[in-house]
Amino acid sequence: MARMKFLCDSDRCIECNACVTACKNEHDVPWGINRRRVVTLNDGKPGERSVSMACMHCTDAPCAAVCPVNCFFTTADGVVLHSKDLCIGCGYCFYACPFGAPQYPRVGNFGSRGKMDKCTFCAGGPEADSSEAEYAKYGKNRLAEGKLPMCAEMCSTKSLLAGDGEIIASIYKERVARRGYGSGAWGWQTAYRETVQT
Repeated sequence: MARMKFLCDSDRCIECNACVTACKNEHDVPWGINRRRVVTLNDGKPGERSVSMACMHCTDAPCAAVCPVNCFFTTADGVVLHSKDLCIGCGYCFYACPFGAPQYPRVGNFGSRGKMDKCTFCAGGPEADSSEAEYAKYGKNRLAEGKLPMCAEMCSTKSLLAGDGEIIASIYKERVARRGYGSGAWGWQTAYRETVQT
């Protein structure tokens, strides 16, 4: 079975934020939450790079390792999801994630911030596929429809790739071979404990 992964080629990202907007629109993500965001490193300086960030659906997810109620689970496709019914909003996952993926839906005192929200790779949640309950909590389940995440489909420069990790790695390897160098796979080794051979 395929392992679903994201890869952002920072040499192609132009910081247009289409991925962020597409995600919010597709899933009716509440105000104040960005399941995906674009981070710019060395802004305005030589070597500036932009990276589209969300949950990287790690092989050994640190968010799942620290959750005291075991609300995180990994699907057969390698997508890391969580149950909002089990979540107690403690925030351990927020602090454990190196990519800042889990987020509180509201700002406020501890206990009033609500249950955590994160990127679902457009795969919904533990409820029945494409049900109203699933949509209300997690947004649209595009994976059940045979589609890729909306953020990657809307990327105009195709810097954000999503899908089978082996296919994505082969696309990136081909790009690296054409460029002659490979600086743009930021986060791949941290999240997936694998290297993209150049």
